[in-house]
Amino acid sequence: MTLDNFHQLLMLFSLVGAIVFVALFFIKAGYGIFRTERWGLSVSNKIGWVLMEAPVFFVMLYLWIQSGVGVASVPFLFFLLFELHYFQRSFVFPFLLKGKSRMPIAILLMGVVFNLLNGYIQGEWLFYLAPEELYSPAYLQHAGCWIGMLVFFIGMGINWHSDYVIRHLRKPGDTKHYLPQKGMYRWVTSGNYFGELLEWTGFAIMTSSPAAWVFVWWTFANLAPRAYAIRKKYREEFGREAVGNRKCLIPYIF
Repeated sequence: MTLDNFHQLLMLFSLVGAIVFVALFFIKAGYGIFRTERWGLSVSNKIGWVLMEAPVFFVMLYLWIQSGVGVASVPFLFFLLFELHYFQRSFVFPFLLKGKSRMPIAILLMGVVFNLLNGYIQGEWLFYLAPEELYSPAYLQHAGCWIGMLVFFIGMGINWHSDYVIRHLRKPGDTKHYLPQKGMYRWVTSGNYFGELLEWTGFAIMTSSPAAWVFVWWTFANLAPRAYAIRKKYREEFGREAVGNRKCLIPYIF
């Protein structure tokens, strides 16, 4: 793919993200607390998460192998961090889930399509289209690279801890809903989403990749409407006083 075609693809991908952003304020993606039977056939949440997230892990692995980019390179470092996230999301996180929740096959398939495309654009930039001089060893001396890496790991830590908080809201056999209060949930009602958004923002800063910034936009476009809907549901279920002044997704802002 030429660089011009790649940028056109990123623009198209960003436009679709804008459409998704608007649509999700009117259509609640039917998984988790918003799952309803009208979404049709479903699979176990554990199976759904593995099948949905694993494709991007293997797409990036394939693109790296085919590229011939060695292990002693800057792109390989970024590749490892990307794969670290998706290894945990594909092969660890699903098996930590509790309960018997299910994921609609429609949501699963949409997630697979997105992950395949996202894995492709991330790998295409890192391994094939980035200017040769960009990711020279000197790149690791840039402050922005290390700031981005720090933000990436902070976001990852918030995401993992927030998932831990949610998993431990219920005792075995309990099916009630609870308002999470610990960790990042003291500031936002979707602490796990904030962590993920922060993580990919750090990745974009670290890599200076236009594809990574498109991924940040897509992360926000997908998570912001859902975070808004979650806070609304919490207010309805637990009352405005219980939710308090916590924002939906970004502390003190949104």
